[in-house]
Amino acid sequence: MAVGTGLWFTLTTEPQAGAYLLAAAVLLTGIALRWRGAEGLHAPGIALFCLALGFMAAGARAHLLAAPILDGRYYGPVQGRIVMIDRAQSDRMRLTLDRVILADLAPDATPARVRVSLHGDQAHLRPEPGQTVLMTAHLSPPDGPVEPGAFDFQRMAFFDRLGAVGYTRVPAVIWAPPAPGEQRINRLRALIRAGVEARIGGEPGAFSAALLTGDRAGIGQAVLEDLRRSNLAHLLAISGLHMGLLAGIFFGGARLALAAVPVLALRLPVKKVAAVVALMAGGIYLALSGGNVATERAYVMVSVMLGAVLFDRRALSLRSVALAAVILLLIQPEALLEPGFQMSFAATVALVAGFAAVYGTGNAGGKGGGGAGAGMRRMPRWLRPVFTLILSSTLAGLATAPVGAAHFNRLSSYGLVANLMAVPVMGTAVMPAAALAGLLVPFGLEAPALWVMEQGTRWILWVAALVAELDHSVHPVPQPGMLVLPLLALGGLWMILWRGPLALAGLPPVLAAFAIWAGAERPQVLITSDGGIVGLMTPQGRSLSAPQGGSFAVRQWLENDGDMALQDDAAVRPGFHGEARERRFTFGTWRAVQIKGKGAADRLQAVCAGADLVILAGFAPRDAAPGPCLLIDARLLRRTGAVSLTDLGGGRLRLDPARARARLWTGGKASAAMILSRPRAEKGPEITSERNAAGLEDVPKQP
Repeated sequence: MAVGTGLWFTLTTEPQAGAYLLAAAVLLTGIALRWRGAEGLHAPGIALFCLALGFMAAGARAHLLAAPILDGRYYGPVQGRIVMIDRAQSDRMRLTLDRVILADLAPDATPARVRVSLHGDQAHLRPEPGQTVLMTAHLSPPDGPVEPGAFDFQRMAFFDRLGAVGYTRVPAVIWAPPAPGEQRINRLRALIRAGVEARIGGEPGAFSAALLTGDRAGIGQAVLEDLRRSNLAHLLAISGLHMGLLAGIFFGGARLALAAVPVLALRLPVKKVAAVVALMAGGIYLALSGGNVATERAYVMVSVMLGAVLFDRRALSLRSVALAAVILLLIQPEALLEPGFQMSFAATVALVAGFAAVYGTGNAGGKGGGGAGAGMRRMPRWLRPVFTLILSSTLAGLATAPVGAAHFNRLSSYGLVANLMAVPVMGTAVMPAAALAGLLVPFGLEAPALWVMEQGTRWILWVAALVAELDHSVHPVPQPGMLVLPLLALGGLWMILWRGPLALAGLPPVLAAFAIWAGAERPQVLITSDGGIVGLMTPQGRSLSAPQGGSFAVRQWLENDGDMALQDDAAVRPGFHGEARERRFTFGTWRAVQIKGKGAADRLQAVCAGADLVILAGFAPRDAAPGPCLLIDARLLRRTGAVSLTDLGGGRLRLDPARARARLWTGGKASAAMILSRPRAEKGPEITSERNAAGLEDVPKQP
């Protein structure tokens, strides 16, 4: 199913009716092979069925969620209802609005949701979910990747039905209070967050509130960075750890309470009743946490496990993990591309298979032997929890480290130590205290439980700060190629699922993945989507044309390079020379100039006379030929998005666009890669487009 879903997402053009008819035919063929074919065809039939089902589920989900995307920039009044409050990376408050009204924009062209960062003086504003707000804001469509093959925010925004993002610098006003019954859960979450922060206070209070409600609006960027550097950021995401702990607390507590009453213990299926109680508690936690993707994924996994208890099946097995994955891929196929999904299932599969091998339970597809289990039984009782903690942290850390490094370009050197110090406190103090506080709130007796929760969160934040400050606490890694994670998944699953010498066949894909990663090459030149910043790869690292501007894109470039430098530091590296409005550089055999600022277009012909390539941060006049040089300007970049340049030798240059897929989230617009030839004085620049599979239009001969 994951292969089918991934195939749908990797297509360069939106699949049409014929593709879905073909997928339906494959699906029916799979059914026929399973039910009518020979026994040897059953497994291939199931594989074809799942492959087609994953493809069709992804297409259905995309078309069901399709909503208008803002076409171009907008400045003017914005009215909408608050559905989410969080913080941007700049640490400013950010509002997500639905029921949006934009001036002079028809309702059928208005985005379903917009997200606005609050700049300037907004101290008067006390936003709450359900309120209708009015503001004057700058909006634009969600940006695409900052470089070819990078994270696609535009795709993620599409599946969140987010059709515009922007900011306001003028005070926003509350236009109307929440209507009765509207946003009841979100308002309750805001009330709980405010109450917890008032009782605990400071960063521990904000951390505790985030654990209970999923609302991170009160957590500062410095604390978030400490958590990331120490590999403890997963404690903030209400995911498998939190849901598992909460469900386990209620399951164990209910089972113990019922077993303590003989008249109930002898007449009721205590274990199944406890499973129902845990399911209900998990559902309430899911609602209070805001129902984000990670929490929904965790609840599905816990529900499958507790459902196995209700049906007298083994709760912790690779089959239950696979069933949870199937459900999630049907409900939210886009989750396959998210690091949370990949890390959750990598950790869960590793834990189930690893403990099966160590304890000899046979959970991993029949693997595991009695020898290991006997060894564990001979271990002193006091040592078993310690061994279990170390083993679980090691298995989960090894399984998730490559995935986290691929997505976030960093490896935490002391992440295992930090988790060994923090996770036990989360499981034995913080989460039990949170569950107890929730039960005692109606009686006004929650204060002792909140005190215990505060001490636990203070310890976790102290560990995060301590580990983050250690020398070399983080090792940067470059962005891997597209094949690395699929090869790692293929090889790892093969070694887990097969028994005997055949399991070793999974090792070559893993080694190949790491070899590809080690040999990954980064683009020679990167240009932002507005042409304002150019990044040149040098022996000292990527040099930048300016110390300010394009901060998000620049940060992503450097992280993808495996470079922890700040923009200011990268801007002073050798590579560029000349004044700020006319930055000159060379790469390969190409002489290039970036020009910007007032009157840049007027200087185009003069600059072009002494360069092979000119990058103009603006629009070149349509009726003016630049001269004997190649030109990249805002008109071309509007079609391509950010671009990378590679010197192919022989006077040829390859331009790869970030906007290379004509999909629903791009409005069906895309550009093909181009091969540019070195211009000659007597001839104009030559451009040869490489058409992609869709046969997209060539870029005009004169950009």
